[in-house]
Amino acid sequence: MTQRAKIDIGGSGSGHGPDGGGSGASGADAHGTGTGTGTGDSTGGTDGSASGVSGSPARGTAPAGPSTQPPAEPAVVHRPAGLTSAEVAERVARGEVNDVPVRSSRSTADIVRGNVFTRFNAIIGVLWVIMLFVAPIQDSLFGFVIVANTGIGIIQELRAKKTLDSLAVIGEARPTVRRDGVSAEISTSEIVLGDLIELGPGDKVVVDGVVAEDDSLEVDESLLTGEADPVVKRPGDRMMSGSFVVAGGGAFTATKVGREAYAAQLAEEASRFTLVHSELRSGISTILKYVTWMMIPTAIGLVVSQLVVKDDDFKDSIARTVGGIVPMIPEGLVLLTSVAFAIGVIRLGRKQCLVQELPAIEGLARVDVVCLDKTGTLTEGGMDVTELRLLNGADETYVRKVLGALGESDPRPNASLQAIIAAYPDAEDWRCTESLPFSSARKYSGAAFSEGDGENSTWLLGAPDVLLPAGDPSLAEVDRLNEQGLRVLLLARTTRELDSAGVAADAAATALVVLEQRLRPDAADTLAYFADQNVAAKVISGDNAVSVGAVAGKLGLPGAEHTVDARKLPEEQEEMARVLDDNAVFGRVTPQQKREMVAALQSRGHTVAMTGDGVNDVLALKDADIGVSMGSGSEATRAVAQIVLLNNSFATLPSVVAEGRRVIGNITRVATLFLTKTVYSVLLAILVVATQVEYPFLPRHLTLLSTLTIGVPAFFLALAPNKERAKPNFVRRVMRYAIPAGLIAAAATFATYLLARSYYTGPDALAAETSAATLTLFLVSMWVLAIIARPYTWWRVALVAAMGGAFLLVLVVPWLQDFFALKLVGVTMPWTAVAIAATGAAVLELAWRWVGHRFPA
Repeated sequence: MTQRAKIDIGGSGSGHGPDGGGSGASGADAHGTGTGTGTGDSTGGTDGSASGVSGSPARGTAPAGPSTQPPAEPAVVHRPAGLTSAEVAERVARGEVNDVPVRSSRSTADIVRGNVFTRFNAIIGVLWVIMLFVAPIQDSLFGFVIVANTGIGIIQELRAKKTLDSLAVIGEARPTVRRDGVSAEISTSEIVLGDLIELGPGDKVVVDGVVAEDDSLEVDESLLTGEADPVVKRPGDRMMSGSFVVAGGGAFTATKVGREAYAAQLAEEASRFTLVHSELRSGISTILKYVTWMMIPTAIGLVVSQLVVKDDDFKDSIARTVGGIVPMIPEGLVLLTSVAFAIGVIRLGRKQCLVQELPAIEGLARVDVVCLDKTGTLTEGGMDVTELRLLNGADETYVRKVLGALGESDPRPNASLQAIIAAYPDAEDWRCTESLPFSSARKYSGAAFSEGDGENSTWLLGAPDVLLPAGDPSLAEVDRLNEQGLRVLLLARTTRELDSAGVAADAAATALVVLEQRLRPDAADTLAYFADQNVAAKVISGDNAVSVGAVAGKLGLPGAEHTVDARKLPEEQEEMARVLDDNAVFGRVTPQQKREMVAALQSRGHTVAMTGDGVNDVLALKDADIGVSMGSGSEATRAVAQIVLLNNSFATLPSVVAEGRRVIGNITRVATLFLTKTVYSVLLAILVVATQVEYPFLPRHLTLLSTLTIGVPAFFLALAPNKERAKPNFVRRVMRYAIPAGLIAAAATFATYLLARSYYTGPDALAAETSAATLTLFLVSMWVLAIIARPYTWWRVALVAAMGGAFLLVLVVPWLQDFFALKLVGVTMPWTAVAIAATGAAVLELAWRWVGHRFPA
């Protein structure tokens, strides 16, 4: 039998597979490479339960081959040729092109604008300009620091943009369009009005249109309408962009392109580079809002106190006023968060991981349950036929012909069918007259043939436990094979019509096709990583539960010996959640159950990640906290997933988790440093206003302290490894430490300042008082840094020591003393400052432990 012998309306094939795998997308649906991973059990397994992704050749390129049938039997229904090249050119000239740019990142202008034109940059910019006129350059250093930081932020985001843009091109959907009678894959942006776009299982409808051809075409419009049931499409029916094909095939004519098509808006929004809608970002925004409200009255009071109440040198008063206002602003916190996210994108990009929404890095770090598909995730897509077991006296030669015909009847074979094609050659004299595409409800597929001798037969291929009645003796043999981790398909003959409701009711078992799956070499290590990180792994597959458990057991997954058949799961959500918590491996899961299982886990407070690549994973991916798709997965799964693993490697997930934990854990650490400075700066200003004394610091002093105790250490701490799972309540976790630390630092510093004021006299007294107060504030801030840097490693200890050494260098080198106006006078007061700082550090340590016990995160 040849491909041309099949009735093929629409040219895209029915997509039926041996296991119902026909509803999966071709592995070439994005790139036309024909190297798909064959994740056939993405919803139900290639033993009759899956829709999976097939590694089929690129759409529209299947060779026709010579026909062996008499001319009297028409083999192919005539299909439209699509637009001509001239018509395409005419439409391009008229601008009727789907040229909506799908951005994977912010534009360069947006990045520059977002980093430069901020509220705090405006405040600091004004203060910087003032200081350039009234004070030495040393007191304007804070402005140069802001310029440098802003530049770093822009550079890092531009690097992240470049990474995202390049990865987005790799993961871009490439629909198959028929022009001049030839099918070819093109970029989405090249589609023109009136184009005839071919569809196969797993393909996303990228523009609006009207069905022109159908071959048992079923479309899922749930992402648009919320209705989970697939919609059967007939010629003339409307196709909604944003929907996707779950079964069958066909073609539709584009009626709306560009910004008129709803899919363009969805795609642009889904893949835009963004730093919003995350607890981390919203938490920082909340903190900054409160800081602003605190800062305004405090700054006004400080200005009045220093410029009106005190009758001192005008320029010096301005310098000290600015010195009091600038440190209230945690300007580096927003920058560091942006840089941390941007560097995370770059690091993951190097591992072929496309982060379509930046908060996904943060979200995956919060995950405590990851739901995994088996095929394509724990196993590789490829399979091998290891055995053919005949049943009920079937003839092996005849069975081989049937299997060969079934393989040839599907132009988009999935992994299990590819294995059958490789094992059994096509029967040249057989012709496919009708096909039954896979349905996740049926968990099998079928085809009717006209055999070479004039006989007609109808065959089903799928899950044995679905096609055979309970208690059938063959099922015991199937169970034994499943216990070995093998995949088993049942070939059965039926006398009923394929489109009849009970086509499988009286199917006669003919043979068992035994397939061996290839375990991913990195799967065991990845599962071990999740176990080590206290992330529960749940294997959710459409395959036979025993087979799934056997595979999970080979990979060392805890609980694999107790598999659950999803057909026996309770429907009530609370009961289902209990079963899910108590077990790790689930088989025979339907697409709707996947969605319900995600919801049940979330109802118990779990943060759930879902991996998948087949079209029937879309609803679960969409509902999960984090959706992860394989790069060779269907266009629909890639569209809704926040993270796409372009190299199809499940082993990349630990890198994403680690990156997210690094970002969140470290930003939480350094945010405490920044906000401690804000708290003590505000309190010092309030104390100065209340006591009507000169503000103790010039801008250069606080620039030095901020650089050594916050700026430089924060940069290293923010980019360091951090494996701690992210916790909720970011604002609370940061402020519970920042407030007491700021209070203690302010109290110790002001106490030293007041003592110094009573100790020193003369024209240079203020400089000596400032130096003593600076010493105390530096030492207490260093202790805060030492606490934040825990647990210690050699480089963390070296970092803290280096910052202390740098400050000591300033105190002992004469020209640095002059540059920063820091010179300790006498012995008594400096040592008093050290003693007060030591007391503050001890109180700080006690307060830190008390807060951790009293207000746990």
